[in-house]
Amino acid sequence: MQSSLSLSLSQPSTTLPRSNYTPHSLPFSPSKPINLRFCGLRREALGFSSLSRRGIQLPSPIRSTKISASVADNGSPSKSFDYDLIIIGAGVGGHGAALHAVEKGLKTAIIEGDVVGGTCVNRGCVPSKALLAVSGRMRELQSEHHLKALGLQVSAAGYDRQGVADHANNLATKIRNNLTNSMKAIGVDILTGVGTILGPQKVKYGKIGFPDNTVTAKNIIIATGSVPFVPKGIEVDGKTVITSDHALKLESVPDWIAIVGSGYIGLEFSDVYTALGSEVTFIEALDQLMPGFDPEIGKLAQRVLINPRKIDYHTGVFASKITPAKDGKPVLIELIDAKTKEHKDTLEVDAALIATGRAPFTNGLGLDNINVATQRGFIPVDERMRVIDADGNAVPHIYCIGDANGKMMLAHAASAQGISVVEQVTGRDHVLNHLSIPAACFTHPEISMVGLTEPQAREKAEIEGFEVSVAKTSFKANTKALAENEGEGLAKLIYRPDTGEILGVHIFGLHAADLIHEASNAIALGTRIPDLKLAVHAHPTLSEVLDELFKSAKLNVKEKRDVVPMLKLVTEVFHLWVRLKNMFQAN
Repeated sequence: MQSSLSLSLSQPSTTLPRSNYTPHSLPFSPSKPINLRFCGLRREALGFSSLSRRGIQLPSPIRSTKISASVADNGSPSKSFDYDLIIIGAGVGGHGAALHAVEKGLKTAIIEGDVVGGTCVNRGCVPSKALLAVSGRMRELQSEHHLKALGLQVSAAGYDRQGVADHANNLATKIRNNLTNSMKAIGVDILTGVGTILGPQKVKYGKIGFPDNTVTAKNIIIATGSVPFVPKGIEVDGKTVITSDHALKLESVPDWIAIVGSGYIGLEFSDVYTALGSEVTFIEALDQLMPGFDPEIGKLAQRVLINPRKIDYHTGVFASKITPAKDGKPVLIELIDAKTKEHKDTLEVDAALIATGRAPFTNGLGLDNINVATQRGFIPVDERMRVIDADGNAVPHIYCIGDANGKMMLAHAASAQGISVVEQVTGRDHVLNHLSIPAACFTHPEISMVGLTEPQAREKAEIEGFEVSVAKTSFKANTKALAENEGEGLAKLIYRPDTGEILGVHIFGLHAADLIHEASNAIALGTRIPDLKLAVHAHPTLSEVLDELFKSAKLNVKEKRDVVPMLKLVTEVFHLWVRLKNMFQAN
């Protein structure tokens, strides 16, 4: 899910129970405490180490004979199994895996105990974007300076809270139906109930109060996702103390709301609430806001997204106790110093939103039946998403994708992991490059990134012994942004000048979430900056922000003789020799 991602190099903003959460370790020894809260990237995601380096011997990639089947009838499984593939969880990750599996000719079933679409569609990415679409338009209509610069005059803007809430709910329903229909159309069997693994190739499912059903499959994918994490000491009533699940229903717009956590979830909801008239107070455990972002981008974003708005903040503090409003009394929030744990202040607000991240939903999966122990709630996997048991061995035929494995808590990452697994079980080895997966925060303006932050890149460079360079481009130099009167923004490129390799790209500005994909695809395909400098972009478009960014990079790549002209010359010489030979033979 988009709003749950985190990739910061600092301690977590709240103290999480050891059974559910701990900062993932980096593949190097940083000089400062580090927390990978941004995307949940693990060591292997950063490309430095793997399970095999820790003495764990992993089997070679699982390959199976290709199953020939018609996509229209969802294939035919081998005689000894009910299905070729069973997926537990019908969120975005499970849906992507199911569609790709049928395309590859696999007889596929998907088990869902709640509703199709999972967190992203029903309680995350989709409804939150509906609310953010409203907040973006409200901001534009409320900005007299912005409208006047465009020569526009608009009367006072207002909104209907229920109408806004209905827009978010209707969008979620529409997307959920689309996902369901797309799977039914190609014959994916949707099995309703809670799925439990009985063994490497056996699953039971069923509803409470009804008999369980047992099915078998050649391979199983766990895609159960995550739920909002609520730290100890916080009492959630769903009305005045809420999680993102409750906030997306927009049952009220409080005059003053405290948001615990200033990551992606908190930032996006601050954008919504302030646009609709609320005052916001951020409570952040770290010493600075937006700890998961590249520091330079975070500093600029704070100047634009927080300082001018009705937002104040407390940093370096924990919300040790939050009591819901009752009997006419406000919500009470007790703050303690994050380091000394001494009491610092007590806030009285109308509502509190808990935006402290998400915890994997892995209870009740029957992991004991396959000798698998979770790590802080996450299911351990290798780089091919194969589940690792308590002895460090890959469990045959069982994979885990998405939030449940903690590699990168993003909906599109889950889908990409699912597709990668299907590729493997149908005979093609595939390892997903997590550093090529982009992330975005849909504030106004937007923030997006892919790869490493500058501190991460410099840590890696220090260990591996290479130089890091940085290039930047302002949106103020972009014609399209200026035409939109949206020149506030920055694009930042982190790269290796000796090889032209992109290490990371960070964008803050108009449509940053759309612009990031040129960089993410370049990382995925291994495209280097010298080639990107030659790419052509339409004028005038926002894409020229990246065009200028790549062109501004200063490289010292050693020139290599271009083999294309050489091959062309050799070919022409060969053809000339053949013609001459034929002439002599003819004579």
